[in-house]
Amino acid sequence: MSVAALTPPDGRQGPGPMPGALLRMLDLALVRRSGGQLPGDHLSPGAGSGTELVQLRPYQVGDDVRQLDAAATARTGVPHVRLQVPERTLTTWLVLDVSPSMAFGTARRLKADVAEGVALAVTRLATRRGGRAALLRSGAGDELMLPPRGGRHARIALERALAEGVAPDGSAQPGALARTLTRAGRVARRPGLIVVISDFRDDAGGQTPSRVIPVKGSDPVTGHRRDDGAGWRGPLATLSARHSVVAVEVRDPREETLPQAGQLALVDPETGKLVELDSSGPRVRERYAALEAERREAVAAGLRACRADHIVLDTEQDWLRHLGRGLDRR
Repeated sequence: MSVAALTPPDGRQGPGPMPGALLRMLDLALVRRSGGQLPGDHLSPGAGSGTELVQLRPYQVGDDVRQLDAAATARTGVPHVRLQVPERTLTTWLVLDVSPSMAFGTARRLKADVAEGVALAVTRLATRRGGRAALLRSGAGDELMLPPRGGRHARIALERALAEGVAPDGSAQPGALARTLTRAGRVARRPGLIVVISDFRDDAGGQTPSRVIPVKGSDPVTGHRRDDGAGWRGPLATLSARHSVVAVEVRDPREETLPQAGQLALVDPETGKLVELDSSGPRVRERYAALEAERREAVAAGLRACRADHIVLDTEQDWLRHLGRGLDRR
């Protein structure tokens, strides 16, 4: 498998402002999506550092003196220590799509910009309560994994990975998303939260006109790749059986319809294939819109079948507010 050198996409705008007040409002919504697993909600076996008292006993040589209980010691005249049930922190796994189609955007920002914002927001929320965040990158062939970390270390590592950009045009890795989800199932052993951020065009297909160039001549085809999108369904269903899974689909409005712009050349960023067509004919535009609607319904149906929560974000929206509404939807 070839490894594509990532590059910051042309026209990169970044995710935009992320007000702290709005992020705090999303906190409980994310907790509900993760099954309510706040640190300390579920008890782990054994004893350790935590808030739930499991035993109060006399001090023994080797005990941590910081666990001495002053009240029990004064009451009995014998040094006593407190042993607590350790708290289990929630680990959030991010599966981030950096395939070439994520560099497309015709509205306020690129799809990669929205994906970057979602990754940053989820990581900040996931690490607020002592939890940890991890990253698996899909679509570049480099198999990058950032192991679970907490606090600022998780955010710094994520920001560095995001700064590398996306894979260049024509370097798509067929089945990359399915492979990354399979890997997530192997490394994410404890139940947690899985957030998949993608446009889901890895297997489901669909022409994404990353570059539109006026040309001479005409071709009445739309360039859609037809596929049932089954590649990622199996691994995602397996993840949903153990974890809470949120699938964030990132779209651009220009992907939904073909503009009436006469003779065009469309470059598919996933394959690098050039398709020439005449967009002035209504039948071509109608067929394009029908195929795109069919593709999107196939993605939605696949995510429902996998029991994943589906959130759709658009590059022309206030993506952070729409993310909050999606997370808060029961």
